[in-house]
Amino acid sequence: MDATPFLDRYRELSSLDEKKNQLIEELLQRVASLEEDFKQEKLDHARETRFNRDIQLHEMELMQQISQIKTIMAREPFVVVLLDGEGSFFKDDLLQLGEEGGRSAARQLYSGLNSYLLKQLPSINSPKIMIKIYLNMKSFGDLCVRAGVISDPTILQDFIRGFNETTSFSEIVDIGSGKNKASDKIQETFQVFLYNCHCHQIFLGCASNSEYARFLDETTKEGDLTGRISLVEGIPFDKELDSAKASYRIARFPDVLRSSKLAPAYMAPWKTSLPSRSMLTPSPSQQPQNVPSLSRTSTNTSTSGICAPLPAPTASKISGSPASDFQTVRSRPNGTTAPKTVERNKYGQRVDRLDFKSIPRDDLNKLKKLKLCNYYFLLGECPNEENCYHDHDRKLSRTDLHILSAIARMTPCRFGLECDDPDCIYGHRCPQSEPGKKTCFRGDTCRFEPVAHGIDTNIVKVTKI
Repeated sequence: MDATPFLDRYRELSSLDEKKNQLIEELLQRVASLEEDFKQEKLDHARETRFNRDIQLHEMELMQQISQIKTIMAREPFVVVLLDGEGSFFKDDLLQLGEEGGRSAARQLYSGLNSYLLKQLPSINSPKIMIKIYLNMKSFGDLCVRAGVISDPTILQDFIRGFNETTSFSEIVDIGSGKNKASDKIQETFQVFLYNCHCHQIFLGCASNSEYARFLDETTKEGDLTGRISLVEGIPFDKELDSAKASYRIARFPDVLRSSKLAPAYMAPWKTSLPSRSMLTPSPSQQPQNVPSLSRTSTNTSTSGICAPLPAPTASKISGSPASDFQTVRSRPNGTTAPKTVERNKYGQRVDRLDFKSIPRDDLNKLKKLKLCNYYFLLGECPNEENCYHDHDRKLSRTDLHILSAIARMTPCRFGLECDDPDCIYGHRCPQSEPGKKTCFRGDTCRFEPVAHGIDTNIVKVTKI
């Protein structure tokens, strides 16, 4: 029997065993690989589980922090009002009341802002209202006097004092007469509050000029911020702000803010109605700072004055005067025959015959507190007697009249040393300067012009009027 077929069959079976063993080895290798992948997957899953848990915890912490931040941001909400005094200031009737007018203006403006917020921005919960008004007090006071709104710049000072005392967050800021302008200060302050999370609205009262127009146009480019801004329109905006104001809310407070610009007048409108006064009688354009602070009533000077200087008081009269020395001043008789004169030095400069240093400061301060009407007591008549807020009934001694005339001289006359009005009671030379000295201790801040310093007080000629 041939063994070859059996050998072939054996070889065939051996080949099958090899294939089987190879298949088993491959299967075992595959299982080992899958087991390794499974282990890695378990590790990854465990890591992701821990990561997700950490993320959830971190998210919870973040949400808690956001809630805390929102609570903090909701605390102490406020709105800020930034007004340029040139474009937004108070009405004449408030300004003329001095300190009491300042208090009333602060209360009325605060009330108007509150009503506006309740109507336009009800989502703001009881915000504080911060009011900042910037102006050059000296320049604005002079403008008010020239426009006939007030008789003396000290009334403006009293108004500002009353305004600043009324609420904790209301103030009128004197920017001075240097290079800093109200627009510069307002723009810098505006930028500080614009991104403040506690500031929910900025009320911007600006003057109509190209500087504010550029500033508002730049702010408009950040469209999401324009809703945080309201423009306060007192005096109507000029064409420079036409394009800008369309992007903002417009707030108006006509009951408290003036709606027209101050127009400087050569003299007060009622001036021509006084037949006993010259048409050339000046009105003040400045008020000196080189004297003790005076109340608005103590320097309520008129555009005319007494015919001749009052004699200097004696020591006995300053310390006290007998009852018989008191008198009530009335209108002067029309039948005056004595010629009126203006005294001048050798240079032709007008000389005020009044020794300011002879007046004790205590007496000066005492008199200014009486709120006297200078028109009435120095001129004998008041052009606005029915509506005058100053005292007309007090009895004054000659010493008091002397001091009151000195107070009147502390306000510069607009015609200066060339003034020819014999009835002018304003100052023609700085009361604190000495002959030959071209300045006083106030330096450049003195309200009198440089030429009004160092005046020769020796009288050499008299001009009869």
